[in-house]
Amino acid sequence: MKTSKRYSRRRFIRYSAAAAAGVATPCLVPSRVFARSGRPGANDRVTVGVIGSGGRGAFLAGHMPAEGRVVALCDCYKEQMEVALRKYENPKWATYQDYRKMIDAENLDAVIVATTDQNRVSACVLACQAGLDIYAEKPLTLTMAEGQTLIRAVRKHDRVCQVGTHQRLMEPNRFAADLIRNGAIGKVHTVLARQYKAPKRYAGLPEESIPDGLDWDLWSGPAPLHPYNHWLHLKMEGYQGWAQWRDYSGGDVTLHGAHAADQIQNALSKDHTGPVEIWPTGDGSDAQVRMRYADGTVVRFEREFGVWWGAVFVGENGKIEINRGRIASNPPELIKDAPKTSGGDASPHMRNWLECIKTREKPVADVLTGHRAVNLCHLINVCRETGRKIHWDPDKETFPGDDEAIALMDRPRRQGFDLPDLG
Repeated sequence: MKTSKRYSRRRFIRYSAAAAAGVATPCLVPSRVFARSGRPGANDRVTVGVIGSGGRGAFLAGHMPAEGRVVALCDCYKEQMEVALRKYENPKWATYQDYRKMIDAENLDAVIVATTDQNRVSACVLACQAGLDIYAEKPLTLTMAEGQTLIRAVRKHDRVCQVGTHQRLMEPNRFAADLIRNGAIGKVHTVLARQYKAPKRYAGLPEESIPDGLDWDLWSGPAPLHPYNHWLHLKMEGYQGWAQWRDYSGGDVTLHGAHAADQIQNALSKDHTGPVEIWPTGDGSDAQVRMRYADGTVVRFEREFGVWWGAVFVGENGKIEINRGRIASNPPELIKDAPKTSGGDASPHMRNWLECIKTREKPVADVLTGHRAVNLCHLINVCRETGRKIHWDPDKETFPGDDEAIALMDRPRRQGFDLPDLG
């Protein structure tokens, strides 16, 4: 079995120096390192650092399954790390403001990457190069081109990369998706999903003082360095402020739509592909959008539809709704044997990741699966920006003969924040 263990440079130098000097190092192993039933030993646990200690990162750090062990937090904003430490009664986690320093200093096996969207792929690629496995929160990428780069990095360095679309391992969701894939409602011809808001374009905001402990330059990363304003960084309209701005995110389309897109791809058995046509059915930045797969299945992102994290699948013989642990059907007897409703527990998803780190198998939401799913969201944004029908080649991952759409697959990156060179 391949190992994911990475010795830090500091530890390597220390042990090498001792060996060169002929110094014998003791090998006294305390009893606590040996595994016991129901409690993995310390030597069996995956050592994890968390990059991005805000709401989601702190949640995952505090709910790590027994198979893993968090040892360090990293965040551009020191206050967020302090909040996490207080929330979990000040665990002995080391703290860093720059994830590059954490990766260099700590003897990690893996990282959770829960940064803002514009910084996520940079951290993931660097982790790959450092020999670390990755749990990357959703949405996986800011652009389609980033996803293509990340896949190359994961495959080149033979890393395990789980995308945080944890609904894949919710029992009701799995039950309903299996029904759809096995033909319980016949051939699916239409999928109904919510219409998600587009990101806002930055047009200037009053400059405010940067909060103490926030490295605004590092937080901004590859995005344009705008003057600090709390509406860019903190809260806006009930959501993370940054997630509403195009420079940092894909808006609601990727923030919530990534969950819906993942469930659509999963239930339709489309993890290997994507739609071939995407078109708006109205005008404006929030226009309703439809897309069609090569087999004729149409996905409709409709204004009036209310399912936030899933979709309704309409087949020849009925309908099934999947929505974060809640499912429904018509006829109702289709789900009479369904598992009980479950909430937003990500532990099974994280446990699958930790198990795959040891076995070196692909996790349930592998990087390619996550990339294909979030591409549906990026396609919506590209369609709205062009304001017309676009054609997508899911095999070559490009817009054939469409330079305008191709240009929207990537973004300029601020100097000093280029993606690491893959060689």
